[in-house]
Amino acid sequence: MVTLMPVKFFVDKVTDDLYILRVDDAEVAYFEALWEIAEGVTYNAYLLVGDDGCILFDSWKARYADQLAETIRRVIDPRDITHIVIHHMEQDHSGALPEILRIADFRPEVLAHPMACQMLGSFYRVNAKVRPVHDEEELNVVGRRLRFIYAPWLHWPETITTYYADHGVLLSGDVFGGFSSPDKIFDDDEEVVEKYLPHVRKYFASVIGTYRQHVNKAVQKMAGLDIRVIAPAHGLVWRKDPRRVVNYYDALANGSQERGKVTIICASMYGECLHAARIVMNELKKRGANVKIYEFTDTSRPSISDLLGDVFNSEAIVVAAPTYESDVFPIARWIIEIVQKKIPSSKSVLVISSYGWGEQAGKKLAEMLRAAGHDIKDLLLFRGRPDSETEEKLREAANKLLSDG
Repeated sequence: MVTLMPVKFFVDKVTDDLYILRVDDAEVAYFEALWEIAEGVTYNAYLLVGDDGCILFDSWKARYADQLAETIRRVIDPRDITHIVIHHMEQDHSGALPEILRIADFRPEVLAHPMACQMLGSFYRVNAKVRPVHDEEELNVVGRRLRFIYAPWLHWPETITTYYADHGVLLSGDVFGGFSSPDKIFDDDEEVVEKYLPHVRKYFASVIGTYRQHVNKAVQKMAGLDIRVIAPAHGLVWRKDPRRVVNYYDALANGSQERGKVTIICASMYGECLHAARIVMNELKKRGANVKIYEFTDTSRPSISDLLGDVFNSEAIVVAAPTYESDVFPIARWIIEIVQKKIPSSKSVLVISSYGWGEQAGKKLAEMLRAAGHDIKDLLLFRGRPDSETEEKLREAANKLLSDG
């Protein structure tokens, strides 16, 4: 039985007129029904109280629509909302929108990317007032200066961010976000930040990874802004050191690696590949490597999203998988297909594969990873269980994996 943590709701001031409305979703087990997040995730909406109205930036998941309405009422009358900015139409941020429009008597004007304006009616069948905003467009809304900056493919094509110029706040949507429900709202506590950053990397790998080349473009577009606060749609708000999360994202996008870190991906039906993978693991640990191992067996099915987070900044990867029906073991193929799309190239790779009557799996895995730009240091194939000669070759291959460092 899985024990769920209680869902928590927060309201706090980011500036004297900007509020964060945060829900900690402890009920979700799979982000996007795909990525395992035992650590949970937050949905951050923001409410800007202006001179002659209020602006709501994004919303929450549909299941929390009533709670968002109540949270808004803790700050203002919902009928005072004159504008709603949609940074990204994915339903974890827009799902509560129909309810918010309803309690605001459908008076708010929705500001969004032109594509998102088209999606709104299709997603929710609501007849809302919409106004497309354009890249670098500046508007004075409720007496506040806003600049809208497109951030395409981070991680949908219609993603935008908003720069609230009066206070130097970048409301960044999914950009600069991360998984987990941090103990604090802001980045003021170093211990909280250090605990949070690995969840940012996991989020980046899972959600942003395929489109990582667009991160640098977005960062360059924002380079001239006086950013004093970064307020993303997931995770911590960065007010103590907003540059830290920008640099962290930039480094991930550029394929930054942790020297000496090796992630082992092992799929093993009856223990042969697992035995081989553990020989390599032990040899690497003797050399002082930071080894993470993910074992997919008849009793173990680890988190794919945790795996991606570790693979993302590893210096090297070990892939061990058996042949299955004259092909690659299915779960190993699926994982490596994801790695091909989401993980930066140029990692050192050792491929290990067992077989009974055909050697296809290991060769195909090596081809897949080579085609993605990784450096195949060695390919070890063995029939049945590794004998003493094969075990020695595994140790030699482990030493070769990081020998260039």
